[in-house]
Amino acid sequence: MTRIALVISDVDGTLLTKDKTLTDAAKRAAGRLREAGIGFTITSSRPTIGMRFLIEPLAIALPIGAFNGSAIVDPQMNPIEQHLIPVTAAERSIDLLDRFGVDIWLFTHDTWFTRNGHGEYVPHEVRAIRTEPTILDDFAPHVARACKIVGASSDFELLKRCEAELRHVLGAQATAVRSQNYYLDITPPGCDKGTFVAAMARQLGISTDAVATIGDMENDVAMFAMSGLSIAMGNAHDGIKAQAKLVTASNEADGFAKAIDMILQHNAAG
Repeated sequence: MTRIALVISDVDGTLLTKDKTLTDAAKRAAGRLREAGIGFTITSSRPTIGMRFLIEPLAIALPIGAFNGSAIVDPQMNPIEQHLIPVTAAERSIDLLDRFGVDIWLFTHDTWFTRNGHGEYVPHEVRAIRTEPTILDDFAPHVARACKIVGASSDFELLKRCEAELRHVLGAQATAVRSQNYYLDITPPGCDKGTFVAAMARQLGISTDAVATIGDMENDVAMFAMSGLSIAMGNAHDGIKAQAKLVTASNEADGFAKAIDMILQHNAAG
């Protein structure tokens, strides 16, 4: 049994509660990893600007993976590796999301753009990433700098159909996957949370078998597959849980902290 040397956690639905709170239990759990000499970092569909508030309370010293791992930044939010959505794929994504009638957001490295400042999930995103959007009429001037495009809708079944059609239309040009039931993320091709796991393992000179991952959504499955130990949150759907080796409690019941205890027990047993 390989000893875990690095833990990589998803953010929303995993590290944070439903109201986007980082609990004291989560902070203490990250501290237990440091005391055990185990590295810790985070990866998320979030933009870089939406992850900076977690660095200090979690004492993160390693690079983090934004935009589903397609951007890797240091703890000061300086880019280490950054990929963009090809312009043609970005344009096709916007056209298709328009056709489905969902709200569209475009993120660059440091800015969030939307055409609808009163969109249903705009207040939710403002609270989550602690950044206000820039309102515009046309995405065209910014598609060449797109790190992520999001379709947001409370019609979950509609968004699921949109996801399937986007995957068909985009093929290998970009990645389309839901990070929440209400968010469909389009990110650069060839990059996902699994590639972030591999990149971090290379940087630390460890095997991916020595990495543990914690998550709750479809976009976390890629890192589950790449890591030696994977833990699904109790709030994850059964299909996601089936892709992980272990299941912890929900994000409303200190599931992240309990997952850390599972990892420490794993090392103790080895």
